[in-house]
Amino acid sequence: MLLDHDVLVDAGTGVMDLSIAELAAIDHLFLTHTHLDHIAALPLMLDSVGDMRTRPLVVHASEAALTILRNHVFNWAVWPDFSEIPSLEKPFLQLEIFEQGQVFDLGAGRTITALPADHTVPAVGYLLNSGRGTLAFTGDTGPCPQLWDVLNGRADLKALIIECAFSNREERLAQLSRHLCPSMLANELMQFSHADRCDIYVTHLKPGQIELTMEEIEHCMGDFRLQMLQTNQVIEF
Repeated sequence: MLLDHDVLVDAGTGVMDLSIAELAAIDHLFLTHTHLDHIAALPLMLDSVGDMRTRPLVVHASEAALTILRNHVFNWAVWPDFSEIPSLEKPFLQLEIFEQGQVFDLGAGRTITALPADHTVPAVGYLLNSGRGTLAFTGDTGPCPQLWDVLNGRADLKALIIECAFSNREERLAQLSRHLCPSMLANELMQFSHADRCDIYVTHLKPGQIELTMEEIEHCMGDFRLQMLQTNQVIEF
């Protein structure tokens, strides 16, 4: 997800749909967690535009997530350590700890806050504030009461992007992997006090089960009105 032109949330394979100039303009990347579908483009992005920038790309994530990146990605075996390239003084990559509950000032009246999430690896969601309103992105999560405690206190929330990775027939797998299926998603939204006035977008659907999952979502949601997040969709808030 690209916020304005300079902030990226996660770095899955869709990032490589951006042009070289667009990639080079990104100053901050906020990771929800380190599963491959959320970081796959990060090493390639650094390799592609690192030498075009005058300052490092700053990657913000939990301490646990940054440790995973150092140990398993930027370890000179899977990929070079771009926090040392081309030099320690002027690297392509800067890693910054950003834990749940922290707020970061992005400039121009914008802030981003790390939200609670419950996944199989250390994970967060993000609350993006434009100065006029907020958008919440859950990232990958299973049921998480703490998330709704935070979001229910945001009267300025304009949009919610929430995952639904499995169909109902795979509910047990969703539970084990700490994702959501339509029935679980419906239970989560029952805890959301702004559901009647907030745009809700569903993401992270399995490619082979999109139609089935969306049909189940429509069946399970009752009065809730959800829509599937589209590639290249623009959301203003």
